[in-house]
Amino acid sequence: MDAAAVMEWVERYESAWRDDDPIAVERLFSPGAHYLRSPYEPPLVGWQAIRDFWSDDTPFTMRAEPVAVTWPVAVVRAEVHYGGDEPQEYRDLWVLRFADDGRVEHFEEWAYWPGRGYTASVAGAGTDEVPPAGGTSG
Repeated sequence: MDAAAVMEWVERYESAWRDDDPIAVERLFSPGAHYLRSPYEPPLVGWQAIRDFWSDDTPFTMRAEPVAVTWPVAVVRAEVHYGGDEPQEYRDLWVLRFADDGRVEHFEEWAYWPGRGYTASVAGAGTDEVPPAGGTSG
């Protein structure tokens, strides 16, 4: 898998997220995939857990680019701008580990959003605040 193939996966992910297509989870992720909304959050495991989290009808725009691709792992930088009643932007690094069939078996987000602290010692740390589905990711 090369950078172009990784970005094709990212485009399918964005399209499925934008279309609120929960069935796409099966095309994007392995059956027992681990989806970490943060490197310190417990993972969502399996299609149903990912589907339950993933749905979000807030309008958004997204840009993404590969940072590194070394099979079976890729790192993608994503920037998402949410519209709606509470506009927000996020910048993410996604660490993706692909299975042999091209689906992701491990999805890990390293998100940053303006107004949030950099460390666990700042206000808001220790809460259950997790960015919206899709990103920060979808």
